[in-house]
Amino acid sequence: MKKIKYCGLTRSEDIQQAVALGVDAIGLVFYPPSPRAVSIEQARQLVAHIPAFVSTVALVVNISDNALQDIAKSVAFDVIQFHGDESPDECRRQAMLINKRWIKALRIDATRHTPASITSLIAKYQMAGASSILLDAYHADKFGGTGERFDWSLIPADSPLPIILAGGLTPDNVAMTVNLPIYALDVSGGIESAKGIKDADKMAKFAKNIK
Repeated sequence: MKKIKYCGLTRSEDIQQAVALGVDAIGLVFYPPSPRAVSIEQARQLVAHIPAFVSTVALVVNISDNALQDIAKSVAFDVIQFHGDESPDECRRQAMLINKRWIKALRIDATRHTPASITSLIAKYQMAGASSILLDAYHADKFGGTGERFDWSLIPADSPLPIILAGGLTPDNVAMTVNLPIYALDVSGGIESAKGIKDADKMAKFAKNIK
């Protein structure tokens, strides 16, 4: 069964429902330009509602060392999700600063990427120590959260790392992912009533339709 991550949560009631639905991971966004961003103090309060055996993922974008260390000192999280332009070496270096496992988001553009080129890029992050890779839709001005899908036929079948699929997932299309060569699903906008505000019915329907 594919793992499920609900990302961009900003309210304790949404986290509590996600946990009740059996999701595997909760994503908190530490990228101030995002409408789903949370402060360190907000994050500390939200993490208090995440029980053991549900992973907490800290999403960051081109973050400075000092800012990353401030988050790590104050917020109990399990995995870093690098979602910017970070190189393999930069991901490895920053993850080692705070001794955390990490995943890297790659923004997929059908005009530039092929399954082979994606596999080659994933291999570079594997060599640097990534635990998994996340594939999201490319947007020239946004680092994720676009609500758009990329061409799923580009997902490589022989990835050297487990693949997490993001971008444009909704309760209505999630069943279409059942035969894709992926390890997990990462959804944010597709289960919202407004940016950062999750919709209880959509959250429940998404979990039901993938299971």
